[in-house]
Amino acid sequence: KRDLAAIKASLLQAARPRPIPLDEMSAPSEEKRQAGEEHTVTLTNNSTGKSVTVPIHHGTIRAPDLLKIGLRSYDPGFKNTAFATSRITMVDGDAGKLAYRGYPIEELAERSNFLEVAFLLLNGELPTKAQNKVWVDQVMSHTCLHTNVSTLMQSFRYDAHPMGMVLSTIAALGTFYPEANPALAGNDVFDSVQMRNKQILRIIGKLPTIAACAYRHRIGRPYNMPAHNLSYTENFLYMMDRLDESDYRPHPGLARALDQLFILHADHELNCSTAAMRHISSAGTDPYTSVAGAMAALYGPLHGGANEAVLRMLEGIGSVEKVPEFIEKVKARKVKLMGWGHRLYKNYDPRARIIRKIAYEVFDIVGDDPLIAVAVELERLALHDPYFTSRKLYPNVDFFSGLIYKAIGLPTDMFPVLFAIPRAVGWLAHWIEHMDDPETKIARPRQIYAGAPLREFKPMSRRTDASASTRDQSIYTSRSNVRRNISSRLCSIQDAADLLLYATASS
Repeated sequence: KRDLAAIKASLLQAARPRPIPLDEMSAPSEEKRQAGEEHTVTLTNNSTGKSVTVPIHHGTIRAPDLLKIGLRSYDPGFKNTAFATSRITMVDGDAGKLAYRGYPIEELAERSNFLEVAFLLLNGELPTKAQNKVWVDQVMSHTCLHTNVSTLMQSFRYDAHPMGMVLSTIAALGTFYPEANPALAGNDVFDSVQMRNKQILRIIGKLPTIAACAYRHRIGRPYNMPAHNLSYTENFLYMMDRLDESDYRPHPGLARALDQLFILHADHELNCSTAAMRHISSAGTDPYTSVAGAMAALYGPLHGGANEAVLRMLEGIGSVEKVPEFIEKVKARKVKLMGWGHRLYKNYDPRARIIRKIAYEVFDIVGDDPLIAVAVELERLALHDPYFTSRKLYPNVDFFSGLIYKAIGLPTDMFPVLFAIPRAVGWLAHWIEHMDDPETKIARPRQIYAGAPLREFKPMSRRTDASASTRDQSIYTSRSNVRRNISSRLCSIQDAADLLLYATASS
């Protein structure tokens, strides 16, 4: 009991590393000041003549410093804006490097497992043997769903998209724990580390169960209960695939491949969904709703649906012989090359190298997929074509991941769900860091207003002509509605004719 108490105490201590405010990080030491090593930049607004000298930290300046010369920054898509200081994931796009808490992704994928990496991302350090045992036991003991949650999922349409089911269920899950909702329990509810850790365990533990239920719902099979004697990814495969076997166990090679894919997808700095997680959380929103919001961002085809787009592209090419023709179409800008290039990476995505190796290991187990030859030939030609190399376009993580999921028999609409399960760990790691950051403020970007000037309100009787600036109001109509509307109009015409006939006869 004493050992268990010590382990829990160390877990709680690890969960709250002392954040260093950016002001403190930015302040140069006295020695650097004396040595003239303080880095600054002088900004001048030529329209007003105002100038200001501001410090540079990690290649950035503070946007509020621009107000000193009457300016704001404008950066659609945050292409050159850092809005948080983070110690979780390091991406060096020019060198093609990725590290979680300082550990290279290659080492973690080869030598670690997903739950161990999850502990690292959430707590800052790899677990000891004793910590790992407690951590794994806690996660796996939080995999069961309330029966009302299962009933809720059964109410979805038979053809509901799995991602829509999963994110809706995660949002609904928050209603089962009102004590963890700041809107109900008070803004300071997550000052308690124990309260934070409980919700983390619930989300990480239950998400594979929810995902497996969504998969089973689509194929019309009853939901499976979790198997706590299996690993995290083994349990997920078990819940998806078990029929009525009493001793069913997923193939260890496939479970390991999925585990590695989960490691590679666990976090990737401030991408669209992680930024959404921080943005929503900044309002004091509970983690279930925040994770659902982040998942909604991941649902988009430009983010979590990219590997599905790769698969459809390869299916469209069809054969190795047609790859050169496709490459020429890409260069002529007639089609897009999916799974290539990344906003951050100007080199080969390190995750893509690992996934390429995993793909071959999976094909050795389940058999070759004809699309792998198309993918390999496409990769070979593009990597030796100056058109792509001069633009620093290289394969990214999505290029081979969709092929792996397809090879093990997972439908394409499950791909974003398989992305969301591990990425939830990254979202929650950023949630912790965001709450502990002394610079945290509610996210409230500014805008450049380009709309109408102040104008007089006119009563409807004076609004004679529709404005050309009014947004198009047209909607699409299904063929069944067209049929019904035509019938309704015929009925109205007939009613009018009958009324006229009646009036004529009466007179």
